[in-house]
Amino acid sequence: MKLIIQIPCLNEAETLTVALNDLPRHIDGVDTIEYLIINDGSSDRTVEVAREWGVNYIVSFKRNKGLAKGFMAGVDACLRNGADIIVNTDADNQYCGADIEKLIRPILDGSAEIVIGERPIDQTEHFSPLKKKLQHLGSFVVRIASKTDIPDAPSGFRAFSRDAAMHLNVMNNYTYTLETIVQAGRTSMAITSVPVRTNGELRESRLFHSMGGYIKRSMLTIVRAFMMYRPLTFFSILGMIPFLTGVLVMLRFLIYYFNGAGNGHIQSLILASTLIMLGFMTFIVGLQADVIANNRKLLEDIQYRVRRLDYKEEENPIEEHVDQDRSGQNG
Repeated sequence: MKLIIQIPCLNEAETLTVALNDLPRHIDGVDTIEYLIINDGSSDRTVEVAREWGVNYIVSFKRNKGLAKGFMAGVDACLRNGADIIVNTDADNQYCGADIEKLIRPILDGSAEIVIGERPIDQTEHFSPLKKKLQHLGSFVVRIASKTDIPDAPSGFRAFSRDAAMHLNVMNNYTYTLETIVQAGRTSMAITSVPVRTNGELRESRLFHSMGGYIKRSMLTIVRAFMMYRPLTFFSILGMIPFLTGVLVMLRFLIYYFNGAGNGHIQSLILASTLIMLGFMTFIVGLQADVIANNRKLLEDIQYRVRRLDYKEEENPIEEHVDQDRSGQNG
């Protein structure tokens, strides 16, 4: 059983050693623990610090591509290097490394495929009151969109089984945290959470520069994920608003009409017809999006099977070479 712990990095030379030193060296039930960093276009000594520390794998981008791209590149590298479990944590040592054992335990026990670390948000001193409320609100919205019960959706401290990692697809360029939960809920993956501890703040978050920008991008990510993975529900709800409004306006017109005052309210009839048609067209768009989503499921299944073949070849290059040599000798 191999565990690879990956850490996305962007100019983390000052904090990376602290985070690496906090990671576990041994966990019961795990034979090998290895470490991987994703250098997301760092301009400082992040890579040198990682090499000096003895990190096993380094994935480097020449320029910054964002957290989501870095996360998926790290997952791909972990799978290619034979990881049975992948843990993602932060380079600022936000999460307590000793809790990785608690994080992966449900996967080792076979009770979960994805495990999210639940931070003590209300007890975290460096979180402002507004940020705490927004964290809870964002998690609530994600629970509705994903039909899961994950209490801390924005948490980047999470573990994936090998099979779950091969199913992952992140389409947005901002963050993987919200979309992967919606995707897991949509595909009925076994996902759970465990309470974890956090460390003191070493630096300010780099994921967002303002609270308004964070709210905007997070909501767009959630809405986009909801549209992709539950399109019929999304467009049905969206279409219900003009449709029901149009029905109410139509009832108003009919009341005036049967009371002999319909000629003065023709504009209500036109408005009602427009709203009802708009709601109906939105529902039709939802049906079309649902068909596209079903095709997406087929493509994801094909992608998963291709990944299994691809990573299997990467895991056993020596065995494959031996088999080819034997075939040649027999021929």
